[in-house]
Amino acid sequence: MSQPRRAVCPGSFDPVTHGHLDVVRRAAALVDEVVVAILHNPAKQGTFAVQERIALVEAALAEGGDPPSNVRVEAFADRLLVDVCRDVGAQAVVKGLRGGTDFAYELPMALMNRHLTGVETLFLPGDPRWEHVSSSLVKEVLRLGGDVAGLVPDVVLRALRRELAP
Repeated sequence: MSQPRRAVCPGSFDPVTHGHLDVVRRAAALVDEVVVAILHNPAKQGTFAVQERIALVEAALAEGGDPPSNVRVEAFADRLLVDVCRDVGAQAVVKGLRGGTDFAYELPMALMNRHLTGVETLFLPGDPRWEHVSSSLVKEVLRLGGDVAGLVPDVVLRALRRELAP
């Protein structure tokens, strides 16, 4: 019997967006299990605490009623992504790309990860509907009074408004 194909989708997910969820769902269709790895840097202050990010990702995946059964969400603090992959038994990292700038940023990290442990990185082109959406931009627009409805799941929008709305 062969080992299950497992992939890690890493990120801060502060907050999770529709673009993130699109990549996670598409990855879940390609491998046996996806571990959404919320990477937390204790030196940085996020909008949401790590446990709330986990809850928001899980709730967002369930929104709409058909969450993928082969996705789990975990947090990992202050460590290399390749160590996370080793700990969960993942053979690959899955990253969504919104455009060429993302590729230029992600490629050296993918090559380093492969150099360190042999873990491969799979790049999924993002859905064009979400190409302009990033967590930091969503937070900035909301802080300044803009409307980000439709860019994040409803459960995330409510949490963002509670934390950031002017």
